[in-house]
Amino acid sequence: MSPHLDDAVFSVGGALAALSDAGWRVQVVTCFTATVADPSPFALSTQLDKGLPADADYMALRRAEDHAACAVLGAEPIHLPFPEAPHRGYRSAPELFAGVRTDDGIGAALRAALRQSVAAADVVLAPQALGGHTDHRIVAETVADLTDAALWWRDVPYVRRAPHEEPWRIVPRGRDLAFPIGAQLARKIEAVRCYTTQLGFQFGGSAEVARVLRELAGAEALRSGVVGQVEPLRCPRDDVASRLPVTVSVSSPRGGF
Repeated sequence: MSPHLDDAVFSVGGALAALSDAGWRVQVVTCFTATVADPSPFALSTQLDKGLPADADYMALRRAEDHAACAVLGAEPIHLPFPEAPHRGYRSAPELFAGVRTDDGIGAALRAALRQSVAAADVVLAPQALGGHTDHRIVAETVADLTDAALWWRDVPYVRRAPHEEPWRIVPRGRDLAFPIGAQLARKIEAVRCYTTQLGFQFGGSAEVARVLRELAGAEALRSGVVGQVEPLRCPRDDVASRLPVTVSVSSPRGGF
């Protein structure tokens, strides 16, 4: 369950590829993907600062990027028709990280849209909402409301800026698992590079993607007390971990990055 058109691949692209390699049907359900006509000044600024013209269909470009990235990982993209926070009354970057507005009613509609997918899934992966972006918090709250059997991923790129941040309070307590992605890291890098509109802003350009993701996967392994490259997952229930078709380690944290 991905808030935006890149979050799941940035954060757990290696795990998605590993599950696909194991023969699982992997679906990446992205919640906020709608094209909105006549965007607000702040919403428009989020594409202008990427070098795109005002008349470009920014979200159509991003949906195409997501299709390409998911193809690399062997996943099926599903795009829900809900607008991102800048189209729902959030008027500045600080407002995106100041909490969910009391007049933002998207949660009920999202819950209805995700209910069937969550119920049908063998395993649900969802964001810990590190960084506090309102869209990430809404997705985390929605998934937590629908199931107590999710696995919770650490949000990239926010985890690079605040590696010690605790998950959003709605995320259940549990053990941290170290999901090995060494065999899939190259494909994750390739998939992340498909999000060409985001690479400059999030990684400093395409040339930096491999370095950043390799360093992050190694740092997460060190933090988890294991060797190699991993993507950590919070696991509230042991029976959920047992469903995974790959061997994961229980994290024994050794400190920071």
